[in-house]
Amino acid sequence: MQAQRAATERGRAALRVALSHYVTNGLSVAFGLLLISGGVHLVLGSAAAAAAGVGVIVTAPPDLPGPRRGKFWQMVPSPLVGLPLFFCVQLLHSAPLRLGLLLVPATFLAFVAMAWGKRGIPIAIAIMFSMIFSMATPAPPGMPEIVERTMHFGLGAGLYVIYALLANHLLNGRYRVQAMADLLFSLAALMRTEARQFTPRDESGDVREVPVPLLGQLLRAQAALADQLQATRDIVLESPGTPRRQQLAGMLVTVLELRDMLLASELDLDALKARPGHAAALCEMQRILDELAGETVALADALLLGRQPDAVPDRRPKLAAIHLEGDAARPATAGPTPAMLARGLANRIGHINDEVLHLVSLARGDCEPDLAIVRANWHMFVSPTDWSLRPFLALWHWDAPPLRHAIRAALAVAVGYAIAVMLPWGSHDYWILLTIVVVLRGSLSQTLERRNSRVAGTLLGCVFAVAVLSAHPSALGSLIAMTAAQAIAHGFAVRRYLVTSVAATVLGLLQAHALNVGMSPTFALFERVADTLIGAGLAWAFCYVLPSWERSQIPSLVARTLTAQARHARLALGLGQLRAVQTSAELDWRLARREAYDSLSALVQATQRSLSEPRAVRPPLEPLEHLQAHSYQLLAQLSAVKSMLVLRRDRLTPAEIEGPLQRAAERIAANIGSTPTTGPVMPESAAATTVAEPIPLPDPFENDVSPWLLRRLDMAIGISAQLRDDAARILQTSTNERLKTA
Repeated sequence: MQAQRAATERGRAALRVALSHYVTNGLSVAFGLLLISGGVHLVLGSAAAAAAGVGVIVTAPPDLPGPRRGKFWQMVPSPLVGLPLFFCVQLLHSAPLRLGLLLVPATFLAFVAMAWGKRGIPIAIAIMFSMIFSMATPAPPGMPEIVERTMHFGLGAGLYVIYALLANHLLNGRYRVQAMADLLFSLAALMRTEARQFTPRDESGDVREVPVPLLGQLLRAQAALADQLQATRDIVLESPGTPRRQQLAGMLVTVLELRDMLLASELDLDALKARPGHAAALCEMQRILDELAGETVALADALLLGRQPDAVPDRRPKLAAIHLEGDAARPATAGPTPAMLARGLANRIGHINDEVLHLVSLARGDCEPDLAIVRANWHMFVSPTDWSLRPFLALWHWDAPPLRHAIRAALAVAVGYAIAVMLPWGSHDYWILLTIVVVLRGSLSQTLERRNSRVAGTLLGCVFAVAVLSAHPSALGSLIAMTAAQAIAHGFAVRRYLVTSVAATVLGLLQAHALNVGMSPTFALFERVADTLIGAGLAWAFCYVLPSWERSQIPSLVARTLTAQARHARLALGLGQLRAVQTSAELDWRLARREAYDSLSALVQATQRSLSEPRAVRPPLEPLEHLQAHSYQLLAQLSAVKSMLVLRRDRLTPAEIEGPLQRAAERIAANIGSTPTTGPVMPESAAATTVAEPIPLPDPFENDVSPWLLRRLDMAIGISAQLRDDAARILQTSTNERLKTA
């Protein structure tokens, strides 16, 4: 029975992958390769089709699921820069020294494109592909052949740009649904991770069934979700003008609210675990959270399959039945009782339940989305699509990581090319360079991951490619095999590089075979393995040349995080929302909330990458972990305050909370609103609270909840003071390390 259930889950997981947007995108790219190469083969012959296929492969890397706006300007740079480089390599094909003098500066300029971040990386890779695959062609006998190959290359690239624009337009609706479903899967995974925190303590105080601390997992899950949210925003929030687009945009907005509520769901959890008799209540809350995660997964499956999602039962009655006995006689001034804590936790899970119900209702069409802000200001929530000169102008200082990475890549290619020329099989020198280009990344952790995947993938890919070539396939058979390899390689490039590496090896060898008629398939296995090992080793070694260790970026990331947290606190505690929810203020708060999550996500990811670096150059991990934890705690407290102000406004007394709200915003801004000094500072006012003495806490379900809001404000102020001290410790340690290495 258990084996059958596991097999069913594996089947569902495989189906979700098959229906995902990255597989759809990979199939779209592969169909473009088949259509263009096949068409050119029928009209101009196999040699022209092979060159046109290179044009398609070079142009394809930037063709990723994204908005329609700006798609043309994302696709055009690769062929515009790649076409003259392809021609120049053809021209210098028989002159190794002059070819090397072209490759090195061209590599530097190509990698400079990475200064534009995620938008620039595929363009840099595509530009390098134009030179590397030009090297893979046989030496042209004269200028007519050079011009002819370049024209065929340009034909394939130009046709693919047109195809990519049309395909992205036609698939845009499907991409929106798939991106939303993928986001729901990630949200459900975060729900389950949060649910694990509700595991009760046994009598000895140990947490049962939690094999590793959850904080690191939660931080990484939240960071990954923040990245995925922005990618989904770019697609789903673009021009929400039709009912279907508005429905998906409304679901995305609900996911954003759910993320906040998940964060706030763990408030007071440790306090309840410290009280006796909590186990049954926590187990019930954990079970309900897991059920809500399951409902979210079912909704995502329904979206992928194009089905009407099933209605979701309301779990509010079950949550209302959760209670603890034995503390009703305690005085209200003694702080929150276990029963109050349990009911508060259950109520926050109730808000999650309400949002899941709303999410399913939106998907079923049972309610209309409220998109007044998004409809008018959607362009403020998506990434810019125009090309700005600011990243390029900011590149030219010695400590800039993109500049160092470009120099590092140019040096690695120079050494790799020199080694390749001296090898006995120097006619296949491009494979070492190809390995360097796809393995070498801006950080050591990413390079190590790619190095291992590249070596393993090449070994497997060589076996598959030799098997295909040994069967002596026809031109049509080779084209079909290349199409399948292109689909897999492109589709899994950012998801699972090992799969991409296997498929890319098959694609590269088949493409090289098409460009070099008569190439021996039996020797390719040994050549490719040796070339891959050399290229991967060089990429790894050059990570230590002009390194950009993560600790050099930590101070700016910490400053960005504190600035974003302070702005979010000021807007979340704004007095205007007590009177009415104003559109402009709500928009400002949503943008500030996004920056608070995004800045923290960048800090978490940088810290995670630093774990692969040598111990001597790692940033101060302990204060960084504390700062990240306190940042999420501050976001949780402010999310709870915001929920009270929006959802329970009728049970608040404005006269009692206006002053504390303003003072809390001022004190948080004083603590973290500016870059801290290089040492811990504890002024007397840092620990001050919004009130001078303990606040009586009545039952929040039967009385005014203003005292509970004041309690959240007190906690937020205290956390902001801890944030300031964490940042000061980080900066002090970083300064000391710089002085040691100076």
